[in-house]
Amino acid sequence: MKTLFILLTAITLVAVATDANSADTNTTVSSTVVTDKAPPTASSPSIVVNNSDVCKTAAAGAVQTQILGISSGITITDENCERIKLSRSLYSMGMKVAAVSTLCADPRVWDAMYMAGTVCPYMGDIGDSARAKWEENPDMIPEGSHVFKKVEMVKQEANKKPGMTDGQKLFKFIVAGMAMHSGIVAFFP
Repeated sequence: MKTLFILLTAITLVAVATDANSADTNTTVSSTVVTDKAPPTASSPSIVVNNSDVCKTAAAGAVQTQILGISSGITITDENCERIKLSRSLYSMGMKVAAVSTLCADPRVWDAMYMAGTVCPYMGDIGDSARAKWEENPDMIPEGSHVFKKVEMVKQEANKKPGMTDGQKLFKFIVAGMAMHSGIVAFFP
């Protein structure tokens, strides 16, 4: 009986061990089947701007999800670079006033020229006549100029008529109130 019990126990252990191994194999196989492929990737276009005479920079980007990928690229124009190149070309052709006028379209240059006492040319005029015409036509000054706004505010402050201070106004109010009070008291004894 003892031998029979040992024999049955051994057969049961072998059967359980075989089932356990086959279960491990199935889970490994099924887990490898689930992870099949990686999603494709979106690639940004390459924008080459390597010529030193081009006033442009490039920007590109891409976004990829499991379903959709989007990529794009653009070039950005540097207006200040273009202005400097145009000014150099005009100056090299002997057109110095036109070269300075080209740079004066930038409000920073306009402010610097005004502060230096060499006002930017205005419709062919230079020097004091250009300064007078700029002051007559402030709407023609490049947008963003800080110096001319301050000059205009100083001129407006100088042109203001001198008025009473707050203390003088308060004194006048008190005196008027006292006069009214004394007049009212005179009518009602």
